[in-house]
Amino acid sequence: MGKLKVPKNGNRKDLIVKAGAALFREKGFGAASMRDLAENLGIEAASLYNHIRSKNEILESVCFNVANRFNLHLDEIETGTLSPIKKIETILRFHIQQMIDNYEEVMVSDREWKHLDEPYRSNFHTQRRNYRKRLATIIEDGIKKGEIKKIDAPTAVVILLHSVTGIESWHRSTAKISGAELEDNMVMIMIDGLRSK
Repeated sequence: MGKLKVPKNGNRKDLIVKAGAALFREKGFGAASMRDLAENLGIEAASLYNHIRSKNEILESVCFNVANRFNLHLDEIETGTLSPIKKIETILRFHIQQMIDNYEEVMVSDREWKHLDEPYRSNFHTQRRNYRKRLATIIEDGIKKGEIKKIDAPTAVVILLHSVTGIESWHRSTAKISGAELEDNMVMIMIDGLRSK
């Protein structure tokens, strides 16, 4: 066992959080241990506690880092001048890119957040609910403006977000299209499905 090897422009906590996300995605939060994480990092388990309190702290960092990225992006889109359908397309592309580039963190935040301790769990749950409501509001605006078909906006949000989660199978595929092709295909299918003809 050696020292924690930190990449340039990185820090130890970020490295631990990233490795923790990979472990939680692979084993699930409940089955993963700090000993597993230390082994994956090539250090003694006791050394981890110099940088992080517990695996719960790692989960908090993963979940709220992801939530902050998504909320900040949505803040920018909401205040911009794009049409509602273009806003949804831009948000959808961001979700797809996050699932391609930050797959493990996004999947862990989506699947393991219920293991957060209070008050973090309630806070995160509220953020998830509010995020979906904000997306539904954009869709409803698009319906009013005649850009989007008359559909149930909350249902459309659930379908869009669950479709993006399906990118997990793309990661497992041995014969897969590029990330850019995947993004364009998904956007074409889903945005054309929403667009009012």
